[in-house]
Amino acid sequence: MLRVITRNSPSTYFQDRNGETGFEYELVKRFADDLGVELKIESADNLDDIFSSLNREKGADLATAGLVASPARLGKARFSLPYMEVTPQIIYRQGQRRPTRPEDLISKRIMVLKGSVHAEQLANLKLQFPELNYEESSAVEVVDLLRMVDEGQIDLTLINSNELAMNQVYFPNVRVAFDLGDALNLAWATAPGEDTSLLDEMNAFIERAIANGSLQRLKDRYYGHVDVLGYVGAYTFAQHLQQRLPRYEKYFKEAGATHGIDWRMLAAMGYQESLWEPTATSKTGVRGLMMLTLRTAQAMGVSNRLDPKQSINGGAKYIKVVRDQLPESIQEPDRTWFALAAYNIGSGHLDDARKLTKAEGLDPDKWLDVQKILPRLSQKQWYSKTRYGYARGGEPVHFVRNIRRYYDILTWVTQPQLEGSQVAEGTLHVPGIDKRPPATQTTPL
Repeated sequence: MLRVITRNSPSTYFQDRNGETGFEYELVKRFADDLGVELKIESADNLDDIFSSLNREKGADLATAGLVASPARLGKARFSLPYMEVTPQIIYRQGQRRPTRPEDLISKRIMVLKGSVHAEQLANLKLQFPELNYEESSAVEVVDLLRMVDEGQIDLTLINSNELAMNQVYFPNVRVAFDLGDALNLAWATAPGEDTSLLDEMNAFIERAIANGSLQRLKDRYYGHVDVLGYVGAYTFAQHLQQRLPRYEKYFKEAGATHGIDWRMLAAMGYQESLWEPTATSKTGVRGLMMLTLRTAQAMGVSNRLDPKQSINGGAKYIKVVRDQLPESIQEPDRTWFALAAYNIGSGHLDDARKLTKAEGLDPDKWLDVQKILPRLSQKQWYSKTRYGYARGGEPVHFVRNIRRYYDILTWVTQPQLEGSQVAEGTLHVPGIDKRPPATQTTPL
């Protein structure tokens, strides 16, 4: 058994309706599977408890909690090779005067996590600027600090860039003031001592994860939505979550229940198509919240494409039809991504891309492989060999990628204890971590 201690936070480990998840959890789960041992997760109340556990008899074997191998920690643990580079960032509230240098922090209300590397940074900074004051708290997590800045309860906080990337979409008022110091490396930690067998296994696993691309794919999964949405897009989405989604959430849930589709996937599709605008119209004539063509709308029984309830139900019915027509060889979760691609580009072009994928020696039933080939449908040397010819093959790749990011965000925002309450009232806040037993896993479509 591998006993792992971590933090209960969006960037490390939490439980949602589908069970245990989080970047650090998924990475260490793969490590445990690689070793062929059972994984046992323990959540620490604060950072100090993590190092106490490592140094306690029958404590944790490994800490995977977004830790930095700072000088103050080297006596408490041994650290693995780094697996992610992050930047410490001062965070302030939009509308307030933006700090641009360390001396601007003086006389500000600042809070950071107790025992964090950021507390160490501020302690060192205080040697240079004795008037600088700040508070350390073990009663909060990063999401709490961001919420406190967002709501004006504190002026500033200091967190790592990856934690902001994970959470910034939920807090429309937070902004980066400036980077404080050099980039830092995150690493796993294990107990100090002469036995290096576990540390050696950790390092070998991290090296393999870097080499085979699995670490980068995990980073893209959890932090890629910022790259996809962009800084402005992330905040726009946060505003639309509060202002627009509550108007149509009931329709998404009704359509999802009727057609057996996760309503948040439908909502993600709707946002990608129209930004949840029921009167949206494109130059090509597709209209409505789900941007249906006239032909598709008629086939799905939609008489008024500008009626949001009809549009959402029509889109749900259509994506189910598309999904059900896919070959049985395509399994979840790839089946969902293929269905979205076909919804965007058409089943014929998707079949062409799958054939090209197979011809390249790749797997036509895996989205990771097919998405590499789809852009070729816009290149004559490739589309001339296909049945259905030219298509803007890059579009479904972006379409699926964006929807996956929106869906990830919606899944986090609408954890079970929030559904039908805060979301429906239009008062979205980052939820607390769901501590209930994992629910049965479901597929998005």
